[in-house]
Amino acid sequence: MKQALVIGARGGIGSAMVQELGARGYNVTPVSRSVDGLDVTDPGSVDRVLGAVEGPFDLICVAIGTLAVGGAPEKTLEAVEAQQMLDVYAVNAVGPTLILRHVERLLPRDGPSVVGVLSARVGSIGDNKIGGWYSYRASKAALNQIVHGAAIEIGRKRKQAAIVALHPGTVETPFTEGYPGHKKVAASQAASNLCDVMEGFGPEQTGQFFDYAGEGVPW
Repeated sequence: MKQALVIGARGGIGSAMVQELGARGYNVTPVSRSVDGLDVTDPGSVDRVLGAVEGPFDLICVAIGTLAVGGAPEKTLEAVEAQQMLDVYAVNAVGPTLILRHVERLLPRDGPSVVGVLSARVGSIGDNKIGGWYSYRASKAALNQIVHGAAIEIGRKRKQAAIVALHPGTVETPFTEGYPGHKKVAASQAASNLCDVMEGFGPEQTGQFFDYAGEGVPW
């Protein structure tokens, strides 16, 4: 039986990924803050929780993130608050970095594997046409760079691994409920799309940024 690890397994997308992967025949190991005490802003917490997880896993999904740490995305530079920006970075960029430090150990030494880290299209510098959302955009752009670098490093020893950044689309979760003007998909559909894409990846896709349809997203 294939093995999957979902980090952020109690969130809107993470919980849907647990259900979808289970339906596809994976034995799923869920990890979350509410159940396991995982605080991605605390290196000790990440090391404690993920250090207790045993692989190898054929598929790993890192489904963590915050839009504005309880606030609202900034529409202007004047609206940026330094501490809020740092808090968003702590979750969206530093947290996944701390997680990725454990990934090499959790992947098979030989044989294919895939790691999908949830990013966002608004983190694309090339795709940014309207500005705003400074903290969220910048934190996701930073995340994309981290994923790209991690793919290079981890790929030196896990040559069949695909480690990618993924844009899931705008998904109906508490994360997006304050933005009714955006076209959204159900979390279950988003999870199905992401699984379809991840299961089709190989090492030739590693280090890249894709959307829920498997199309490349510009950096």
